[in-house]
Amino acid sequence: MARLEISKGEALYYEYVAPTASAPEAKTFVFVNALTGNTGMWSGTICAQLHEAGFGTLCYNFRGQVDTEFADKTALTPSLIVEDLKLLMEKIAPPSPILVGLSIGGLFAAQAFVAGAEACGLVLINTLRKPSQRLNWINQAMVAMAKLGGGRLVMTANMPMIASPDLLAKMYDATFTDEPFEAPSENDGLLRLMIGSLETNWNFAYEKLNVPVLILTGKFDRIFRIEEDIAELKTRIPDAIEKRYVDAGHLIPLEVPETLVRELIDFAEVFND
Repeated sequence: MARLEISKGEALYYEYVAPTASAPEAKTFVFVNALTGNTGMWSGTICAQLHEAGFGTLCYNFRGQVDTEFADKTALTPSLIVEDLKLLMEKIAPPSPILVGLSIGGLFAAQAFVAGAEACGLVLINTLRKPSQRLNWINQAMVAMAKLGGGRLVMTANMPMIASPDLLAKMYDATFTDEPFEAPSENDGLLRLMIGSLETNWNFAYEKLNVPVLILTGKFDRIFRIEEDIAELKTRIPDAIEKRYVDAGHLIPLEVPETLVRELIDFAEVFND
């Protein structure tokens, strides 16, 4: 288990494999989680297949996610997550990084890039959304559910609105058991991350993304995917490519990992032309 100690009692968990391909093909995909995610979203099929193709990978958990350390008084806010990502990349210095973020993780990746983190490209997976009362409502409701039943209640309530029918079928029996939902403690990392996420500034300056950007969205994401908003935000990115998945929803890395790997490899080849 690799750890980056930030200060006493504060540390990130990460997994890094350097690329084996020779330059200029030596690219490293840096994966940025969703709030409810962890390195397991990436470290199976996705990382293994990228390693076979010669690419490097770096995945990590935010302070507050599993296997990390964080103090009781540390505010687990978006700005902290962005600063941690910048620090991790400075310490590891992965060759030719391509930042890949899922959901709000894509926004954190974009913010880190604008704040000075090195990247030759960005992949935003179901990230693009405009600030609105509707979005505030969703975020506040998720925090309320997390306080009542933790991340398990949040995912149980939201899965029918974000996942493909295939994923729902695979998860149904394991989800609906007699296990009761339990409220987490006030110091629970996920709860504190979700409360901190209410400070997220979705009014991001996409015009500043002066590297190639791959936008991936899933048809079955019925919470965050608003086609008109995505189309408008896409026009503000100088160099953007959009791909839409008809067989996936919000959790593309979990739903269609092998398809995602092919998209990432194809995107990386843009930088070798």
